[in-house]
Amino acid sequence: YHLLLCKLREDVTTAVPEYVITVFFTGFHRWKCLHQARGGTGGTDVVIVKNGRRICGTGGCLANAPLHQNKSYFEFKIQSTGIWGIGVATQKANLNQIPLGRDVHSLVMRNDGALYYNNEEKNRLPANSLPQEGDVVGITYDHVELNVYLNGKNMHCPASGIRGTVYPVVYVDDSAILDCQFSEFYHTPPPGFEKILFEQQIF
Repeated sequence: YHLLLCKLREDVTTAVPEYVITVFFTGFHRWKCLHQARGGTGGTDVVIVKNGRRICGTGGCLANAPLHQNKSYFEFKIQSTGIWGIGVATQKANLNQIPLGRDVHSLVMRNDGALYYNNEEKNRLPANSLPQEGDVVGITYDHVELNVYLNGKNMHCPASGIRGTVYPVVYVDDSAILDCQFSEFYHTPPPGFEKILFEQQIF
């Protein structure tokens, strides 16, 4: 296993050129991670293994590619239950504080099936449809709504509110282990949705 441990850092702002050509392309996705501090003591780290596909330990991670396209789809497989959450977040999200969904910088579904944004429950999965070990949770995002799919089935519990450039986000604690799928999905994406495309600017 290759471990990837790093701290989230802000991108350096540069002058915007007069003309920008934007090209989307597919590629391998990785995670930026930030260890979680408990009471300022440092705590334990989130750990990324399996070539950037498995998240365990304690803390939150942002994917390295934002959701620029109109309709994006990605999946997580629950390998071990515990405390976890998945969804989308901006680079301003405080990955030190879990659960996410406490402010305007993250919109997530938590392990109890509740979808949270800005510390408000926006929706909830049916009580008999909570993700269990071995289940695959699909996420769609179209820059307005986030929707949840459980083992390929639409849970019909949309949530919205987050604004700006967002990234896939995941957090884990209490022995939770999640595997991410950014391609070669377990289930076919809903019509119109596809895997995340990288953006490259050519000046």
